[in-house]
Order: sequence, then C-alpha cells, then structure tokens
Amino acid sequence: MTAFITGMGLFTPVGRGVEETFDALTTGRSGLTRPPEGHPARESLDVAGLLPDIDPRTVVSGPETRVLDRVVVLALLAAADALADAGIEVGRDVDPDRIGVIVGGVGGMATLESQVLARAARGRSAVSPYLLTGILPNMPAARIAIAHGIRGYSSSVGTACASGAQAVADGVRLIATGELDVVLCGASEAPLFPTFADTFGNARALARAGTDPGRASRPFDTSRSGFVLSEGAALLVLERAEHAAARGVAGYAEVAGYGATTDAYHPTAPRPDGAGAAASIRRALRSAGVPAVAVGYVNAHGTGTKVGDIAETTALADVFGVDGVPVSSTKALSGHLLGASGVLEAAATALALGRGLLPPTYHLDDPDPACRADHIRGTPRKADPEYAVTNSFGFGGQNVSLLLARVAEPRAGRLT
Repeated sequence: MTAFITGMGLFTPVGRGVEETFDALTTGRSGLTRPPEGHPARESLDVAGLLPDIDPRTVVSGPETRVLDRVVVLALLAAADALADAGIEVGRDVDPDRIGVIVGGVGGMATLESQVLARAARGRSAVSPYLLTGILPNMPAARIAIAHGIRGYSSSVGTACASGAQAVADGVRLIATGELDVVLCGASEAPLFPTFADTFGNARALARAGTDPGRASRPFDTSRSGFVLSEGAALLVLERAEHAAARGVAGYAEVAGYGATTDAYHPTAPRPDGAGAAASIRRALRSAGVPAVAVGYVNAHGTGTKVGDIAETTALADVFGVDGVPVSSTKALSGHLLGASGVLEAAATALALGRGLLPPTYHLDDPDPACRADHIRGTPRKADPEYAVTNSFGFGGQNVSLLLARVAEPRAGRLT
C-alpha cells in the first residue's frame, strides 16, 4: 500500500503554511533572529528561530490555559492546519477508527522547569494539578485526538532529533499494514527556555550570531560554529492511495520508503564514518526497490555542527558517490527544530519534487573540503528528480531516512 502526503501543517520560523514556507526556503528569507527583551531565553541564546506569542485560549479553555505547554499549543495549531489542508473532517471524510495520530518531541520541558522553580520558591502547594498534562510527551497527540475525535492508533515518538521523521515512518507502516487509512504525523518542539538552551550552550553546540543573526546557521561551511535552536511544529497527513483517490484528492508526493538504524556508538556524537546513516539511506531505497542512481536530491540533516556535517556527507558519498547527488540543508534558514525538523524538511522535499525547484543551502560561501558534495548554493536549482531522500539524525545514534517520490499530478501544480 502506498502513502501519499495530502496535507501539511507547518508552523515554523520560516512561515506558516505551504506557500509562505516554500517561498522562504527558495528566496532566502531567514527565520533566525535575536530573542527580544523579555524573552525567557534572552540570556541563554543570542540567536534563535522564534514564533510569535500565542494565547493558549485560542486552542483550549478553562484552568488548563494557565499550564498548557507551548509544545501542545503549537501541535494543536499545526494539526488543525494539516487536516484543513488535506480537506479532512474526521467522521465525514474518514472513519474516526481508521485515522491515527503520532507526534514526536521531548514534551513540555518548559512547564517542568517552571513548576520545579515554583515548588522550590513557594513549596508543595505551588505545584499545579495539571502538571502531568503539560509535560507528558504523549500530550500533543492526545490533545489532537481529543480535539478532532481521532479514535485510531495514537502515540508519541522519542528518538531525539529523528522523532518527527520516525513518526512519519511509523505512519507509513500503519498504512502499509492496512490498519489505518489516514495518519496525522510529525512533531512539535518548544525548547526556547533557559535550562534547555543552556545545556546546548554549555556543550558548545550552538552557533554564534555574529553581526547578522539571519546568517548564523551555516551548514557545510568552513565558518560554521554549530546549530541554531528553533521552535515550531510540523505535521503531515499521510493517506492510503486508494482512500485519497476515492476523495478525489491529489498528493504533494508519495512516501515511497523509509529506513531506520542505530549507530550504537555514542550518546551524542555520530559515527565519524557515517556508516549508520549510510545504512539508513540504503534501507529506505531497498524498502521501495529504488536504486541509488534514481535519487536526484537529498535534503540533508545538515545542522551546522563540525562533526555532524562531515559524518553525513561521508555517508552520502558512500551511498551515492562523491558529488553524486544534489544536496542542500534548509536549516540554514529555519535553524534546528529538533524533532520537528525532519517533518519540515520532508514537507520541503515533497514540495521541491512537485514544483521542480530544489531549495539551496543559503550562507554556504566556503564549502568545507571535508564536506564534499554537489551542494546547491545561493539560488534554487530547477530540476525534475523522480526520487529524493531526506535525512534526520538524533542523539543516541538514531538515524531515519525517508524516500519521497514525485507523483504524476502533484498537488498545487508546478512553479513556472
């Protein structure tokens, strides 16, 4: 069974919705900036991928609005956008028992921090009875299910920065086995609070803003200094081909295959030889019976860390040959949304296939010789690949690769 992407809910630093997001990624509009005065992470981050303030009362009501973590709010907004984009109303367009929801991410850690501080300052009575519903990793998926009456399979995924891509892979599997007709899958992350930012800062993993925060994220460049921490949510509607056809709905792209491996090497660092990442890509190709030479684009994990970028390009050279496939990282504009990055990048890859326009890696002025590849630099590249790969790698050695295929008549047509 084939899974088509028929809806996208994108709420990230580079925009909300399909058109605003793809326009940013192909015109170079950065979503990275300095946190403003009064932002909770102002002292911990000098550059970040930010979203506007959102009143929780836009998605829930009652006393829970006081403790509803931002990660849940973002997930609810992205889910509503994705279902609307797909033209799906649960109960009308899909059986409530035949649709599931899978949302990855670390959960409501900002709520946990604030509640620990409240208890330390004011004692036991300061702890909210709604604490658990603010911090549990399954709450974004559960809240979405409650809001839309989704009664099928529901879960959360915790594979660090590979979580969103893993959610998509799990959704494909549920459709392939015939268990579900539709899966709403992706990730939501809201990491811009002091403790979470400080752990990356103290590990010297974060990029320096320099004189232009919008250019702080520089994947594969010799001057790269780390990644830019970002917030956001990205959810996709995956739909069984026959179900989408019965509704008369075209897909953005087909998720033709996936691969998932574990490095079994180090809690944070990737294998320097990229063997785990290469194995993940090969599994994605093998699951669809597609040869490496058929792939015409890779949207890389490409965070901008020294070792990560080298390990990934080493893996790409192993699978596709040196300079064997066009490569770019859209994190140059979006920053790193942790688990949600892989879903934003899957969406970008699907749109690139459908519109025949591959987004570049912006700010790649001086490619690192250790990251040799056919980098798409400066401006988008017109191309008509049939297949594309997007990679997501997470702490603990989690590797997920998604293989996307162009469809005959992609949704939203082609750019001219």
